[in-house]
Amino acid sequence: MELCLESGYTSLNKYGEELCGDRVETSVNDDYSTVVLADGLGSGVKANILSTLTSKILCTMVSNDIDIDECVETIIQTLPVCKERGVAYSTFSVIHVNTKGEGYLFEFDNPQSIYYHDGKCIDFERSLLEICGRKVYKSILHLVKNDIILVMSDGTIHAGIGMILNFGWERKQIMEHLDRNIKSHMSARAVACILASACSDLYLDKPGDDTTVAAVKIRERLDVNIMVGPPVSKEQDNFYVSRFMDGDSKKVVCGGTSSQIVARYLNVPLKTSFDFPDKEVPPIGYIDGVDLTTEGVLTLRRLLELSEKYISANDLTPKTFTKQDGASLLANVLFEEATHIQFFVGQSVNVAHQGLPIDTTMKMKLVEKLAANLRAMGKQVILNYD
Repeated sequence: MELCLESGYTSLNKYGEELCGDRVETSVNDDYSTVVLADGLGSGVKANILSTLTSKILCTMVSNDIDIDECVETIIQTLPVCKERGVAYSTFSVIHVNTKGEGYLFEFDNPQSIYYHDGKCIDFERSLLEICGRKVYKSILHLVKNDIILVMSDGTIHAGIGMILNFGWERKQIMEHLDRNIKSHMSARAVACILASACSDLYLDKPGDDTTVAAVKIRERLDVNIMVGPPVSKEQDNFYVSRFMDGDSKKVVCGGTSSQIVARYLNVPLKTSFDFPDKEVPPIGYIDGVDLTTEGVLTLRRLLELSEKYISANDLTPKTFTKQDGASLLANVLFEEATHIQFFVGQSVNVAHQGLPIDTTMKMKLVEKLAANLRAMGKQVILNYD
């Protein structure tokens, strides 16, 4: 069983501020992933600059295996000192872990991280380090499949102060909320969104502080092959489909002609649903041996819209898709389930599209934009053109 790491985050800007004072920076270097959440002092432009500097410096240094003492010392010496409070830093949380689940977590003045393990939230064991007069906590990581680490800025524990709650959202209550709502199949981004969305509710959608939640999850690799359109030469149909069907991966077919070619290759009937869960998305089909069969360009266009929302750090709509239309089903497979995605893009001109404002170039652009958004989600994407 091959394991992979994925990360995701969601941010709420302080009400009335255009810029967020929190910043999340990520880096993948060989087997290791590094995620840094920095919370700049105050809010607005100044906090944004502080958190950006902190996160970028730390992420670069940690991902290159520089000792944490040197990393913290660099941060303290680099950032300017606030005249009123006499402090210079932004607070930070650093996760540095490999695909075997081995690594470490460092925390400086951010709320204590939460460890989701075996279906419930628990605490990490932490040791105190004194670095340049600052208290930094270190946790050694030994993650197993479906474990999740959540790090957050203090906007989470301040949520609801003076509104719904007198003293903010206590850590114990946060953990209980996550215990009720996290499901083991959820992506890191979906889990981060659950907590950030709850904070927004407690703030009555007017956050009194910048609020950011970042999550890292270790999960099993899942490959997905997706076929979009037939190849230019009909003589290549069988060869094209055999490559698409090869390997132990989920199989998705997009497009009517592609579906017919795959069904013919597998020597099974192509069945079409007459249900319209969403009137703007054509119905799905069914082919034995294929996990999901959808219409082509219209479904991909809706899928691209869903992907734009999914990668937005400020979007609080749920990241799990419960609707049964083709675009939502496809989004769940590609955004939530897949770790490695391989496109098989046929460049044949579709006779059915003659006279319509749809051409091969439009399809290519849709696929390329979608691939870019999938990479932004941390997916490994390969594009094959035939």
